[in-house]
Amino acid sequence: MTDQQRTTDHFYHDGMRELQDRFDGRRLASALEHHHLRKAFINSDRALIAEAAFFFIATSHDNYVDCSMKSGAPGFVRLVGENTIVYPEYDGNSMYRTLGNLRESPACGLLFVRFSEPKTKLRLRGHAHVDLDVAATSAFPGSKAVVRITCDVFPNCSSYMPTMENVPTVETSAGDPKVGHHGASWRALPHLRPHLPGGG
Repeated sequence: MTDQQRTTDHFYHDGMRELQDRFDGRRLASALEHHHLRKAFINSDRALIAEAAFFFIATSHDNYVDCSMKSGAPGFVRLVGENTIVYPEYDGNSMYRTLGNLRESPACGLLFVRFSEPKTKLRLRGHAHVDLDVAATSAFPGSKAVVRITCDVFPNCSSYMPTMENVPTVETSAGDPKVGHHGASWRALPHLRPHLPGGG
């Protein structure tokens, strides 16, 4: 195993450990890793993911660092294994920053949150595979790709999260992909319209 692999596979790297030591946090950090890091989702994780209308994903390749919010109707993220999820990538602005990073560097970080009570924050450290095959995308109408992520799971304290009013129902965005529906309103901007894939 190379030094790079060893650093990637371990839960903490040297920079994290240095700060843990500076602030006398190494013992606590090690205990959290030992007792809370999981290789499988538990029921509360599954419930949070199943109800999610959005999540945040961080990706990087060299200096190309990106953070994005992915969203859809609840259920757009699917659990397909004890520690694996899939989600669709829909038509966007043709930059493909998330997908491009994942195709070059599959390591990623995900954050699922519930701002209403009971407030919950779930962090996932994942290894992603981008599937462009029709067999995969056909399961998510309107998708350009499907991302499969195998995860390490660790809950995160919700103490500093703001409390937001509980909304009893989630309204699906008007941009949610439908056959023949082009989604984002920016597509009508005159300076972008001539450049749309496939002529708009």
